[in-house]
Amino acid sequence: MAQTDKNAVLAALGGMIAMAVGIGIGRFVYTPILPPMIVVLGLSKATAGLIASANFAGYLAGALGAARAPLPGPKRWWLMGALAFSALTTGGMGLDGGVAWFLALRFFGGVASALVLILASALVMDRLAAAGRPGLSAVHFAGVGVGIAVSAALVAVLNAYGSGWDAMWFGSGLASVIGLVAVAVVLPSGVEPLTAAPVSGVAARDPKLWRMTIAYGLFGFGYVITATFLVAIVRAKVPALEPVIWVMVGLGATPSVWLWGVLGRRIGTAPAFAMAALVEAVGVLASVTSSGAMSVSLGAVLLGGTFMGLTALGLTRARELARGDARRTMAAMTGAFGAGQIVGPMVAGVLSDALGGFLMPSVLAAAGLVLAGWLAYPVASEP
Repeated sequence: MAQTDKNAVLAALGGMIAMAVGIGIGRFVYTPILPPMIVVLGLSKATAGLIASANFAGYLAGALGAARAPLPGPKRWWLMGALAFSALTTGGMGLDGGVAWFLALRFFGGVASALVLILASALVMDRLAAAGRPGLSAVHFAGVGVGIAVSAALVAVLNAYGSGWDAMWFGSGLASVIGLVAVAVVLPSGVEPLTAAPVSGVAARDPKLWRMTIAYGLFGFGYVITATFLVAIVRAKVPALEPVIWVMVGLGATPSVWLWGVLGRRIGTAPAFAMAALVEAVGVLASVTSSGAMSVSLGAVLLGGTFMGLTALGLTRARELARGDARRTMAAMTGAFGAGQIVGPMVAGVLSDALGGFLMPSVLAAAGLVLAGWLAYPVASEP
């Protein structure tokens, strides 16, 4: 294997591990740990949703900050720092400091997750482009699914041995530290990615781009309710599936960026986004409309198999429509997505406490996804 190919493979693997730590664990391990936290700590669904929203608010703040302000010094150092902070805030959740403590940790954990996503993607994409191997980006983004599956399996094993919710957080923090060390060893050093010069002028008020931005925000609202409360839903409907349901989501997510990317290249990015949104809507409804194991499992696989694909397709389509103002466009997309993520868990928690279940929140989420698909699809037929 040529040295450039070897470096490209190592970069993709390093990016995969970073995404597994910062996003798969740091952002999503809350979902499988949430049910025992609710039972032991007596959290209401509204409070659980608020804690989840704090993480998404932190993600929004971190993403917008990184998009608007250049970070001084080598990006690799910032990435390692963000991974370390993600591990610290994840492990720290095992300490019962009250709701305010959980809110603060999840907020700053969200900031760390956003920095990991942006910095790892910048570093890895730069090295893959230099090596002429952009197709390996699917390995990089597969890290989210890998992190979800690994952390879900870890939580399931700890639960099987009678460990409490605090040990689950401590174990996840330790796994994050191990991942940080692996990234430091695997991710090759090299030339830093160039920072694009700021673009002057006002971004074009393109109706196609506005529709795509709104669709992306609706996607954020539509996926996050199930992504936050799926394990709690399963505990109430099919308890036997609780140890494995989040693993199913991770396994579904691992190849999803590659699969939806292939479809996007064949039929167009916007039609692929619309199709993925509709598939995800089916999964969201499947998780709550039946108490059977098959329906709930289908919901988990469809959720995992679409949410990272939708993320990649949405950002790809926005770049296609940016017309030279990509940074502002990415900030607008991130803002819309972040707003949807923040609102979703809070709305779902309040409605669940009031109505005694997640059926109505999930119906609203599915409706948002259908509307997102409708908004995105006409974009493809326009010049």
